Formats: sequence, structure tokens, C-alpha cells
Amino acid sequence: MKFLLLDRNRAGAGRAVIAIACAAAMLLGVRLAEAETLRIGVQTTGTFAWELQVVKARGLDRAAGLDLEIIDLATTEAGKIAMLAGSVDIVLSDWLWVSRERGLGRKLTFAPYSSALGAVMARGDQPIRVIADLKGKTLGVAGGPLDKSWLMLQAFGRHSGFDVGRETHVVFGAPPLLAQKTAQGELDATLQFWNYCVDLEQRGFRRVIEMAEVEKGLGASGPVAMVGYVFDEDFAARNAPALTKFFEIARQARAALASDDSLWPGIMARIGQTDPDATALYKKRYAEGAPRPIALEETDAKILFRSLAEVGGAELVGAAAELDPGTFYKSNGGG
Repeated sequence: MKFLLLDRNRAGAGRAVIAIACAAAMLLGVRLAEAETLRIGVQTTGTFAWELQVVKARGLDRAAGLDLEIIDLATTEAGKIAMLAGSVDIVLSDWLWVSRERGLGRKLTFAPYSSALGAVMARGDQPIRVIADLKGKTLGVAGGPLDKSWLMLQAFGRHSGFDVGRETHVVFGAPPLLAQKTAQGELDATLQFWNYCVDLEQRGFRRVIEMAEVEKGLGASGPVAMVGYVFDEDFAARNAPALTKFFEIARQARAALASDDSLWPGIMARIGQTDPDATALYKKRYAEGAPRPIALEETDAKILFRSLAEVGGAELVGAAAELDPGTFYKSNGGG
């Protein structure tokens, strides 16, 4: 009899556990149903992926009631294609492309992400100090003929009477290949993205021409966030609260990366960087890319647009003479 009583107690306890589990599952289901899904297109090798890794690891998305669906992209061009096809809700791109697409009737919009652009890098023994010193030199340019930094460098040179496109031997190519060729002495200098600049700094290269200084030379008041979050206006109108939450958790992730040293060993391993001394420099350069208030970014973007349009022409900006007024995203709170 005692055995039967014990068995019944166990059975009751089991039913209670099942009931609690069912209630928890129902509650979780409600929370998942309430979570707002955002499809984020991201290159796994970029800094955006670093931030999303922090977001996921710390559960910032779940705490904000968001379900971030991460879609891997091979290149920035793949991101543009995915955005135009409606396969993603948010990608990283530049305001030049957004303005051009708006001119074609596609109502995309842009929110600043990072002002980190890079620099012209040269070996310590190269007698290169200013842009005119590139005359007759071989310059590797990361990206292609319409790369933003390359166009700005050309506009900057024209202001001082130096046509860098004509008076240097220019080689376009992938960033890692150009960095390697420059390190081997096959190129005199290279215009590189910020993270490859850090890698070259570790090898004793100098930052000959900072792109932030080029931007100022073209009339900007400070470093400009050329790269930003790009999404559709209609999507933004339908999902304004979710976008606000996303921007906030992205800000939290950026702040964590800028202040928490414990997050960086994993990032260094991810990019194949084994030099322990490189961590502080990567962290410093990354933090320097934090965007300014959107009003300043938009004002400077309008200034730079004119210089870039002059160099890149219709292939870059289409028929527009000015930055499209709807290019920069304005939230209900004023942006």
C-alpha cells in the first residue's frame, strides 16, 4: 500500500512537471510569435558580422523582441542584388548607390553605419608623403574604378592640380592581393580598406594619405559615414518600431566592441590574425568609425556628392546633380 501511494505521488508530480513544461512552451511560443523578424544580409568577413555575433551571443535581439534572420552574402554587390530582389530587409551599402537607385524610382533609404574608410599605405622606405609624390608610381587600388575612396582621391588630387589617375600607374584588385603585392615590393603604394590598412601597419607600413583628411579637403566637416544600413522606405514605414530596436541593439554591440577586450580574441581568430599586438590597433580603428549625428552626416554627404559626381559621372550617380533629398532615413523622431 505504501508503494502504491508513493507511485501515485510520483505520478502527480509528473503531471505537474508536464503541465509546467506545457505552460512554458506556450509562453515561449507566444514570445516567438510576437518577435519581429528582420532579414539581415551580411558578409561574414565584415565588421557588421562581428557586431551581429555580439548581438546573438548576448541575446540582445531576443531581449528586444527581435528575431534576426542572418543571410550570408559573398560580396557587397550580392547585397545590392538581394535588396533589389526583396530577399533581405537590411544590407550595408553606400549613400551614393541609394541616391542613384532613388533616381531610378526605387525608394531605398540610408542610415549611417561607419566612417571607417582607410588610407593610402606605403612602405617606410618609400619617399611618399603627399599625393603629388605618387607621380610615376604604381598604385594598387582596392576595389574597382568606381570605388568611393578612389573617386575621392582623384577629386582631392584635382583640387591641387594633380591628376592621380593619369600620372600614376593604377592597378585595381582585391584588397588582400594588393596588400600582399605591396608588401612584396611589387607596388609602390596601395589605397586600402581600413582593416587591411591595420594589417599593413603591423608590417611597418605608413599611412601616407588618410581618407578622412581627403574628405575634409573636399569640404566635409569631419569623417563621413559612406557606408550605412540600407532598406526600403515602405519597409521602414511598416516596421519603424522594429528598426528603432535594431538600431539600438546595434549601438549596444558597437559600444561593447569598443570597450570590452574580451570580445576581441574571437574576432582576431575569425579574421586569421595571430599577432597579439594587432588587437589594440584593430579595436582602435574600428572604434574611430562610429558615425556622427545624422544631420552632420547628411550635410557632408551632400558636399562630397558633388565632387564624386564630377569624377564618377553618370555611371556613378545617374542623371542627378545633387544627392537625392530622401537618401538619408528620417525616423518619426527626426532621424
